[in-house]
Amino acid sequence: MPKIKIDDVEYDTENMSDNAKAQLASLQFNEAHMHRLRNELAIADTARMAYSSALKKELETLKSKKVAKKD
Repeated sequence: MPKIKIDDVEYDTENMSDNAKAQLASLQFNEAHMHRLRNELAIADTARMAYSSALKKELETLKSKKVAKKD
C-alpha cells in the first residue's frame, strides 16, 4: 500500500477517493513537468553563458585587430 506525505501527514493512497487520486495524479504530473522545465532552463542558461563567452572572445579579437591596424 503506497503512502504519500503531505505537510508531515502520511496518507495511504489505497484509501483515497477517486477525486483525491486524480488530484494526486495531477500533482505528480505537475511536479514532473516543473522538473523538466528546470532542466530546460539549466540548458538554456548554459547556452547563454557559452554565447556570452564566445561574444566576448570575438569582441576582444576585433578590438585587437583594430589596435593592430592603427599601428
